Amino acid sequence: MALMLRRFRQIPRVLPCIFSGIHYQRSGQPINPFSTPLPHAWKKVNGGLVDRGCQAYRAKFPMTVPCRFSTISELSHESCPEVEILPFIESAFDSLEGPSHCWLNKVEESKDFSKRDRIFLVLAGVFCEDSLMLGFDSVVMFEKVKSLQQRYPLLHVMGFLSGCSSFSGANRNHLLQIIMKEYITFPILLSNKDFSEMAGGACYILFKEFRSPLIYHEKDVDVGTLNKAVEELYTQDKGESATLQNWKSNGLKQSDSTKEPCVGSLQNFLLYYPGCISVDESGNRLFLSDSNHHRIIIFAGNGKILDCIGSAPGFEDGEFESAKLARPAASFYDADEDCLYFVDSENHAIRRADMGTRVLETLYPPCNTNKKKNGLWSWIVNKLGMEKDADTKPAEFGSGLLMFPWHLIKLVDGDLFIINRSFETLWIMDLASGEIKEVVRGVPKVLEICGEMIIEKLAVLKKMPHDWLQQQVDSNFSLEGIPHAGLMSSLATFQDEIVICDIVAQRILRLNGESGDFTNLEFSNFGILGLPYWFSFPLERVCAVGNLIRGANVDHFQSFSFLPGKINIQLMVEIPEDTELVEPLQDGCIWRLVRGAAALVSGAEDLVASSEKVIVYAALYLKLKRNPNSQERNPEKNAARILNILEPEKSGKITRESCMQFLSKWNEDVEDLIFMKPLHVRIGLESLSHPKAENAKETVLTETSIQVNVFL
Repeated sequence: MALMLRRFRQIPRVLPCIFSGIHYQRSGQPINPFSTPLPHAWKKVNGGLVDRGCQAYRAKFPMTVPCRFSTISELSHESCPEVEILPFIESAFDSLEGPSHCWLNKVEESKDFSKRDRIFLVLAGVFCEDSLMLGFDSVVMFEKVKSLQQRYPLLHVMGFLSGCSSFSGANRNHLLQIIMKEYITFPILLSNKDFSEMAGGACYILFKEFRSPLIYHEKDVDVGTLNKAVEELYTQDKGESATLQNWKSNGLKQSDSTKEPCVGSLQNFLLYYPGCISVDESGNRLFLSDSNHHRIIIFAGNGKILDCIGSAPGFEDGEFESAKLARPAASFYDADEDCLYFVDSENHAIRRADMGTRVLETLYPPCNTNKKKNGLWSWIVNKLGMEKDADTKPAEFGSGLLMFPWHLIKLVDGDLFIINRSFETLWIMDLASGEIKEVVRGVPKVLEICGEMIIEKLAVLKKMPHDWLQQQVDSNFSLEGIPHAGLMSSLATFQDEIVICDIVAQRILRLNGESGDFTNLEFSNFGILGLPYWFSFPLERVCAVGNLIRGANVDHFQSFSFLPGKINIQLMVEIPEDTELVEPLQDGCIWRLVRGAAALVSGAEDLVASSEKVIVYAALYLKLKRNPNSQERNPEKNAARILNILEPEKSGKITRESCMQFLSKWNEDVEDLIFMKPLHVRIGLESLSHPKAENAKETVLTETSIQVNVFL
């Protein structure tokens, strides 16, 4: 009997380790330690889940691996009880931070994670500092995941980074940069534990209800394969194709309700990833794509803001102040038409802005159904956040449609070269008709066609300081001998200067071509930008309970009782002591609502429905005061002070510390950063009984003036 047991123990040494699921191995690639190729017959049985050309396997859980346990503040290398990756991810959903995990880019009050029965797609192993240096390989993986996220709004997407260095300051800085650069809207889970499932490098993990995950270890797995796997995972229990169609979004365009990255208070700075710039030299105008603010800022050579295209994230044509964009990128100005053409990246579109009529329209896709709807009812529905996109047929992957375009080059013959961030795809478009004539795929083929134009565009970088180039995230993005290719659309020559977007320090720099002096472009006339869309929640939905108004981040609330008549209200706002207004508050930066006629009233017993309300929103453009007597600069202290002013309670401790390190590392002169402090004031008004005249036939109206003091 003992001899038989010994023989049984020796069997695993000579037989392959087989997990439930399927296995594929690309020729010439190292064999995955978790799998070996299965017999041919087994491949046929399971071959429906993935296509050839990628490597995938379905792991059998529970699976235990050795790990290291530590707290966030101090890492320990002592061994700990073995853990399982899926239960660990699930256990981290209930808190932003824990002894061995923390979340970045996650809204604390989000309830999405409470739905554990959804389909999950986890992108792992691509967020570490070394992976961020891989260039276009990482960009390709992000594009695939984001396309699936747009196509399936109910797909629960997240990122995962494990290992002892995941909490390091360097990694967190790079994570914030990658979130802003790639516009990552899904949350990222950091863990200081090690998981053997991640040993194969970057991978996609697809699963439902935290069981039987399908793992793809190939970095270049086709997006169509992932799409097919998601659909099969969804329909294996449902068995209804109609239900699947309802689960899909209407194409690959961004809707008005799409989430945005949550990176602390960085959104409240004047610029939020200024990605691309172009010029109209004869008209003394520059066009800056303030990409993550979803707008294009038009300004003069002296920095005075002249106009702005875009009001909020979305996809809508119309006048500049009501049109909606989704992460605009490269642009060029056509002097003959007096039009600005630009890439609307997250909408996968090319837009055209008529500078004379101040109207934005979509050049591509030609059958855009999201045109601006006029009329009072359309305006009300839009303000209430109830507007829905018209039904369109979902775009198919690989059909030649634009997907996350970024760069734009106009040719002499009227054609447009449109290139995505990874330089993997080139679309050649006829400018007159807006039709795509040809699609070129593969970096070598793309560079063969337009490599010389890219090199010519980047030639001015020779004048840039080497240290500054090394700070840029895209500076390590090189294409077969073309360094800094990712900066191609981030610079332009204007008169005798080079104007360049500093996408790390969130500013615009000017380099004098003769002297070589570097200066920071100073903007003015901020009232043109209006009230930022992210300051407010739906203002029409106001709930009055007792003497309090339920709302987010109210800076000041005060109630008054007055006789009927005219009431003059003067707000006196005292800004933080160590800050100063960059320029006087302009009317365009103020939003006022009187009476709250469209308020949504709750059924609470202590409701005061008769209380009238005055609501004021404003954007104060501030910067820190410089101390003329101090010779010592403390960027970290100044960054912490700014974050304290900009509502730090919205983010967790790790996120706040990451933002502080990010600002202080890349901005020695933090005092020069302009940030927008939201002002939110609510005033309750209760009307007393009307006084009567002596003849008792007339109502006496009074006029009252009050002063409301607000301290920020």
